[in-house]
Amino acid sequence: MTDSTGGSPYTPAEREAVRERIAAERAGTAEQMAALSRDFEAIVEANALVAVDDEHDPEGSSTAFERAHVAALLARAREHLAELDLAAERLETGGYGLCEQCGRPIPAARLEVRPAATTCVGCADGRAGRRR
Repeated sequence: MTDSTGGSPYTPAEREAVRERIAAERAGTAEQMAALSRDFEAIVEANALVAVDDEHDPEGSSTAFERAHVAALLARAREHLAELDLAAERLETGGYGLCEQCGRPIPAARLEVRPAATTCVGCADGRAGRRR
């Protein structure tokens, strides 16, 4: 399963499939970010039209919560996009699919679901230190 390009454990066809999976995940995340940005802007616009005091307005606290919630989701989507970019770099440099903690291969099923995964399941849930 090793090819001559950078010592990658993936064949060229497998690397291309991983690239496509990362690109698809990236596109989905970008779409999610665009939708969240629109939601955030709509919340801000709606609040700008009404002069309210969030502290004393019964709707103010829910509006503030909604704005904070959408902002947090948007921040997480940005982080995920950065993680996907790093995964693409690891694919090109030969480190993709190897656990950053224990160095063992990350199972293909995990990478199918989480293409930006950097740890095996054992390390992700803290069991790696208990292995013998």
